[in-house]
Amino acid sequence: MTTSIAQRIAEELGVRQNQVNAAVELLDGGSTVPFIARYRKEVTGELDDAQLRTLEERLRYLRELEERRSTILESIRSQGKLDDALEALINGADSKARLEDIYLPYKPKRRTKAMIAREAGLEPLADLLLGDPSHDPQTAAAGFVDAGKGVADPAAALEGARAILVERFGENADLIGALREQMWTRGRIVSKMRDGKAEDGAKFSDYFDFSEPYAKLPSHRILAMFRGEKEEVLDLVMEPDEPAAEGAPAGPSIFEQRIAAAFGISDRGRPADKWLGDTVRWAWRTRILVHLGLDLRTRLWAAAEEEAVRVFAMNLRDLLLAAPAGTRATMGLDPGYRTGVKVAVVDATGKVVAHDTIYPHVPHNRWNESLATLAKLAQAHHVELIAIGNGTASRETDKLAADLIKLAPQLNLTKIVVSEAGASVYSASAYASQELPSLDVSIRGAVSIARRLQDPLAELVKIDPKSIGVGQYQHDLSEVKLSRSLDAVVEDCVNGVGVDVNTASAPLLSRVSGISTGLAENIVLHRDANGPFRSRTALKEVARLGPKAFEQCAGFLRIPNGDNPLDASSVHPEAYPVVQRILKNNGIEMPKLIGNGSLLRTLKPAEYADDTFGLPTVTDIIKELEKPGRDPRPAFKTASFKDGVEKIGDLQPGMLLEGVVTNVAAFGAFVDIGVHQDGLVHVSAMSRTFVSDPREVVKSGDVVKVKVLDVDIPRKRISLTLRLEDEAAPAGSARQGGGGGDRGQRGGGGQRGGGTGGGQRGGQGGQGGQRGGQPRQQRSEPVGNSAMADALRRAGLDKLR
Repeated sequence: MTTSIAQRIAEELGVRQNQVNAAVELLDGGSTVPFIARYRKEVTGELDDAQLRTLEERLRYLRELEERRSTILESIRSQGKLDDALEALINGADSKARLEDIYLPYKPKRRTKAMIAREAGLEPLADLLLGDPSHDPQTAAAGFVDAGKGVADPAAALEGARAILVERFGENADLIGALREQMWTRGRIVSKMRDGKAEDGAKFSDYFDFSEPYAKLPSHRILAMFRGEKEEVLDLVMEPDEPAAEGAPAGPSIFEQRIAAAFGISDRGRPADKWLGDTVRWAWRTRILVHLGLDLRTRLWAAAEEEAVRVFAMNLRDLLLAAPAGTRATMGLDPGYRTGVKVAVVDATGKVVAHDTIYPHVPHNRWNESLATLAKLAQAHHVELIAIGNGTASRETDKLAADLIKLAPQLNLTKIVVSEAGASVYSASAYASQELPSLDVSIRGAVSIARRLQDPLAELVKIDPKSIGVGQYQHDLSEVKLSRSLDAVVEDCVNGVGVDVNTASAPLLSRVSGISTGLAENIVLHRDANGPFRSRTALKEVARLGPKAFEQCAGFLRIPNGDNPLDASSVHPEAYPVVQRILKNNGIEMPKLIGNGSLLRTLKPAEYADDTFGLPTVTDIIKELEKPGRDPRPAFKTASFKDGVEKIGDLQPGMLLEGVVTNVAAFGAFVDIGVHQDGLVHVSAMSRTFVSDPREVVKSGDVVKVKVLDVDIPRKRISLTLRLEDEAAPAGSARQGGGGGDRGQRGGGGQRGGGTGGGQRGGQGGQGGQRGGQPRQQRSEPVGNSAMADALRRAGLDKLR
């Protein structure tokens, strides 16, 4: 790493260069961000995980920049065109864009008109007219006519000279950089509907006649417009400047004026002035504007992509760190109509103990029989929780569970609707086949739904993060960039919570610092062959788990009820001597130290620090000893959907409802209120004070109270507010509020739904069918009627009544 890279990263992070150097050395040595952030605080000066992730990204970018710089220098040197001034200019380039601007004149390219003109000896003509406009272009050009070189007449000579100057203007790095920034600050994107696309492209109607300055465009609008263009609904134009006032006199644009000024061109009535002015105009309109338009498209896309990846990553983090229901027997229901509701029961450890398929909904209508089956399974396996997937027939299945709870209160059941995003991806995965080989693919989905209620993190790590679908326009984003960001989130979450090495699956173990997929499988094989690990040191017996891997993973792996109580904590084995010093100095045994808050709070960390374990590490150790192995995730709680509100048509403006935040975007938050269609709380309806980031107010998984502001049934848009005192739209109003246009866009590779329109669940490439759109189950038999009693009696469960 060059010193300049370390200096630049240090300046950007606002830290010392030696901190950056230390972190880079650790990263290059194979250490992971979670390990460095947790166990090498003294080395890095306490850089946290967010700083380290930024450092890692910037290090990657700047190293790529250095590699590109070296390639460019070598290319120009091989051409014999590299001098000290140019080398200094290249070495001073601080971005990839600036580097490419400088390289453009020297970049090998196909033969251009300017090259052909130079070969025909026309560059002196271009220099003559540019340097001394007092020469008449036609007269000067006559001296360069040469049929043998392809210059048939003065007009051809002037055309060649113009091509040379156009290329020269367009390859001036300083000028192009300045024009790019000027166009960014003054220009705007203009979106128009293509002819005949009004009906097919209705979801993009907000952009049928739209313009906005580049610098003010939020990411979701950029992504929506580019998606509309990709789907051949919209035409996008990169306008370089604000529209001219009506009636304003025509003349050179500010950009043309700037090009002319850069090369000393002005109209002073000299013979060549008009020709030069026309050349500037030609250069701007046919070359520079096109080039800058492409640059700005790239810049807009990069900014939007970065924000979209950031939002996806934050939502994924919230979902992974959602409150776990814990070790409680759970029944998972994967709703469906024709194919039935798939049922899976897992015990407190997540082991599948029973499964079935019931047919309570249309067209079968076996409601009472289904209730009897569920009641029997719940009683036999001591079920405490019912997890209901939020896909098609979710609310009808939720009603079925509600009837079961009313029918058999002695079972003490609690029902929760959970996101089934990615469940179908897991069901068909190779790991699911290995984990649940005897179960049908459809039943595996119900198992996943049950387990993700018990422990969202442990179950969701089995699914490709992109398939969890909590982002926007994710299928338009860079696969590499998105995967890298999401993988980092999963790694941080898993290591932040810690993993029980004796119960964790191979996919979960593979996300632990220092553990590869192969090593995770070896740990499971060793555990299966030799029984549970009794200590962290026993991990060294696992095949291919060497000293480096042990150093990286040991602190994040937990062994509850093992030989050493510290193995159940986040204290790293390398730091156990610190705990021994604490025990010795205080004359107590381990059982009397762990959890003894009154004693631990009296300890002075500085007394136990040394050259190896500094104050930050000792402070962390003492804090951990107070509550060893504590789970940083919040306590488990559920939302209650309102009875009688089961489809979008049941909603009325002014209703107060409870719901669960399913996704947070830059423009607001989507909330599941139990009607098969998420509502949108626009950022403007989140608080009485300005909200710059919706995640300051809510995050995925939060249970919230909302008011319905407006409902647009044809467009399936629901506008909600967190400000319960807000006034709802009058009945029949066409007001869309926060639910309008692009603000309803969600992307979701693993979500149900294939729509891309506002407020719909799922995005391009979603799994399964869209939520909603099916007739709600109509039942004539109330809970407790004679038919149901007969069904329960036949099941031997009438005693539950």
